[in-house]
Amino acid sequence: MKRWRGNPWAILLTLCLGFFMTLLDVTIVNIAIPSMMSGLVASLDEILWVINAYVIMLAVLVITTGRLGDMRGQRKMFMLGIAVFTASSLACGLAPGPAALIAARVAQGVGAAILLPQTSALLITTFPPHKRGAAFGIWGAVGGAATVAGPTLGGLLVTVGDWPWIFFVNIPIGVLVFVMAWQIIPERGRRAQRSLDLPGVLLASVALVCVTFALVEGERFGWGQVWKFVSIPALLVVGVVLSAVFLLVQARRQQHEPLIPFTLFGDRNYSIMNGVAALVSIAMIGTFLPVTIYLQDVLEFSALEAGLTMAPLSGMSLLVSPFAGRLTDRIGGKFILMSGLSLFGGGITGFLLVASADATWSVFLPWLLVAGFGLGCLFAPMNTVAMRNVRDTVAGAASGVLNTTRQMGQVMGSAVVGAVLQSRLSASLHAEAIDAATELPSPEREPFVQSFSRAAEGGLQVSAGQDGIDIALPPGVPEEVVRKIGEMAHDVFVQGYVDAMKATLIVPIASVACGAVLCLAVKRRRTGRGASGEGVGAGTTSHAD
Repeated sequence: MKRWRGNPWAILLTLCLGFFMTLLDVTIVNIAIPSMMSGLVASLDEILWVINAYVIMLAVLVITTGRLGDMRGQRKMFMLGIAVFTASSLACGLAPGPAALIAARVAQGVGAAILLPQTSALLITTFPPHKRGAAFGIWGAVGGAATVAGPTLGGLLVTVGDWPWIFFVNIPIGVLVFVMAWQIIPERGRRAQRSLDLPGVLLASVALVCVTFALVEGERFGWGQVWKFVSIPALLVVGVVLSAVFLLVQARRQQHEPLIPFTLFGDRNYSIMNGVAALVSIAMIGTFLPVTIYLQDVLEFSALEAGLTMAPLSGMSLLVSPFAGRLTDRIGGKFILMSGLSLFGGGITGFLLVASADATWSVFLPWLLVAGFGLGCLFAPMNTVAMRNVRDTVAGAASGVLNTTRQMGQVMGSAVVGAVLQSRLSASLHAEAIDAATELPSPEREPFVQSFSRAAEGGLQVSAGQDGIDIALPPGVPEEVVRKIGEMAHDVFVQGYVDAMKATLIVPIASVACGAVLCLAVKRRRTGRGASGEGVGAGTTSHAD
């Protein structure tokens, strides 16, 4: 393996495998929730923390770990992250109870946060600017595939084995990646001793914890009180205030090793791509969350069937992304990004139009292929345009900020989409229940409608199996009426959820539309004679953005 040491494409393969693991574990756990609840005798709240602990740690730490990569070396930090992630994956699979599993997931999130920003930073130091598009194309294809493949792979592992295998699967991959990194990725020489901006780390971490926790847990606490005087609005206010203080402190430290060098934002394209990255994350989570529930709870697909239904999207993205990356190197990423955002939004719109209470997987196929084609045109140009002018010495910081923006977009998208979906589901269930109740005898009408009003308060925990829908009928109701009411309850939920999902999918469609408009401000450099470089760092001047 040593003969591949320093080979750019061998390094890319190593980084992609590590990147794949971290993103896969964001979505793979969702599919195993029922299995973990029964296997660990855990409550839904405890299992939700198994998911959220990982997301919060990933969102909070990547800025700090990205900067540490600049100071201590990306190779060392990448290998440390792989080691922590692999060991904690073993701990997750062996966890005897929910508390141990949550603690192991916190450690797993720390490992993911350590290695994630090093992947794109190492790509910058490995590939010259005019070849980064192709490299980011493959890297982005792997990331997109991991995000969508989580439910499919998770469904397969839970079906064949049990919930621990969604964590055990990381162990052989992690060991392989560690050995590959040790043998293939070269040291970049000794770095000057630099001190970490500890006040910046503290302020940024506490601010991100407050905001992330509030957005992730807001719906569960009804956007109200969490504990004594601590409330979701208070956490949001504290997070925003500390973020403002953090920026003021950073402004004063720009000449003394700041956590975030503001020179990064002197490149207009880098700043714009942070906004686009957040909007793309909102669109992705805003699509996958309601659609996954729809496939399993409305169409009653198994976890594996739901994953396979979505597989054409990830497959198309995987095929298109490398070509989009190479094309970005040749003509720039602006119009590729705009086309990708338009196609992704068009695919979601088509899905919305054909979705119904009795749809089959085949009606979704053409629209998922369109959305996948669009998704494949996003990651490579987005990262290439953002990072083309970034200097090696601040590559980790640039990657950390960009990844934090992505993670916060995902957290924000989950909160917004969850709130919109619950609101629309409440209204739809109530309206459908009133319409359906006209077919019932008078004594049963009011209990039927009230049951759905109560069930709607359960939001996303309501399922097509009527979990949480308890219809309190008066005594003496004939058996055939009870059976009819059960069938009607199923129909009310199914149609109510379809209506709510269609309204909710407006959020990701609007997000990609805003992203496409934002791309209009991307600055394209002139190609050929007379072109001049700009931004932060010494980028090539012979290619357009």
